[in-house]
Amino acid sequence: MSQKVDKNGERTLAVVTKADRSPEGLLEKVTADDVNIGLGYVCVRNRIGDESYKEARKVEADLFESHPLLSKIDKSMVGIPVLAQKLVQIQATIIARCLPEIVRKINEKLNASISELNRMPKTLSSVGEALTTFMGIVGSAKESLNKIIVRGEYDEYLEDKNMHCTARLVEMLNQYSGELHNCSENDLTGNFLMDEIQVLGEAKGIELPNFLPRTTFLSILQKKVEKVSHIPVAFVEKVWTYIEGVVISVLMHHSENYHQLQLSTRRAGHSLIARMKEHSRNWVTEIVQMEKLTDYTSNPEYMNDWNKLMAQQHDFTRDVLENGYVAAFKIEGLGVVPIAGLRGYEQHVLLQAFDLKMRMTAYWKIVLRRLVDFMALHLQFCLRNLVNKEMEEEIVQELVGRHDGAIERMLEESPAVAAKREKLNVSIKLLSESNNVLVNIMDKIASNI
Repeated sequence: MSQKVDKNGERTLAVVTKADRSPEGLLEKVTADDVNIGLGYVCVRNRIGDESYKEARKVEADLFESHPLLSKIDKSMVGIPVLAQKLVQIQATIIARCLPEIVRKINEKLNASISELNRMPKTLSSVGEALTTFMGIVGSAKESLNKIIVRGEYDEYLEDKNMHCTARLVEMLNQYSGELHNCSENDLTGNFLMDEIQVLGEAKGIELPNFLPRTTFLSILQKKVEKVSHIPVAFVEKVWTYIEGVVISVLMHHSENYHQLQLSTRRAGHSLIARMKEHSRNWVTEIVQMEKLTDYTSNPEYMNDWNKLMAQQHDFTRDVLENGYVAAFKIEGLGVVPIAGLRGYEQHVLLQAFDLKMRMTAYWKIVLRRLVDFMALHLQFCLRNLVNKEMEEEIVQELVGRHDGAIERMLEESPAVAAKREKLNVSIKLLSESNNVLVNIMDKIASNI
């Protein structure tokens, strides 16, 4: 029967009861072990009638000591005390196999509870401790923002690409540059030179005819700058909205253990970014106004580009005035432009309009490059100031300068945090005690087996 559930007999112990009733051949049976009883045999005498346990054990001991047949069985295989000892040893062996895994799991849970307790906010007992902790939070947040925004390191946020700040800023800057250039590429239409001809007509004066009035250039420049003026403003709004999300996220992360601080810290972050955004908006508006009112560059590329474009003026004028079958003309550095609508104008008008257009084409490259380069420099400068100076001052002013007890509130632990701390301490105490008990049991088992 035992072999149905224990083929190899490793878990089977055979107990021969009422050995005094059938002593004949018992020695042979228990020593031959024909059915593979892995844990061996124990022969016992049962209590009879009203015998006490003590009386029954004495009778049993006498039986296995003096009986002609039973006395021949090895003393390690007879008696209730032997059976009890065997059962204790078997149970101890089973427990000994299980205990190491139990102890391992207890230690895992104990270590996890200790780690969680260590991650909880430190219990603060004085304003000095609270102030030190607060400055530590500001310092760690400042270092994180330095890594993310200034140095371009993102090891703290490997999986969150939105926090890879320098890469996202470069993407936005490239998109901004693309929008500026795309907005300026609509000049190569059927209205080619028409704006220049119209402006020249309105700028006529009592003067020599072969001079280009500066007002014509400024008039066209102002229209072109006005056309793209919304793009830089929208860009600074977009950038600072993104930076605001990054800054608030970092501040909330580093102050998460002190929820009573987070409201003030968030308010300081929003206030700071709003001020920086307003500063950038004013700055970019001023830059746009300067580009509208002033035409100047010391960049030699302006003259180089203008000379290359003007070298094509003769061929352009010839095709307009002499080749009536030609509908378009390719200007190297500008592209293919329609010319059929220009044939009704006099040569000197076309020459002046062409010159004005080429001056603007060469200068406009400089303007667009300045709008991009200055924006990049401005952002780098403002972001460094934000991280290394402005943020710390704003948060300290918000929490310390208001005198509304924000630092003192750090000493007050919320009920939820206090309850969690108590639960972890109780758990650690019980797990430690359980671990000690089990280690002692394992030591005792090891010494008895």
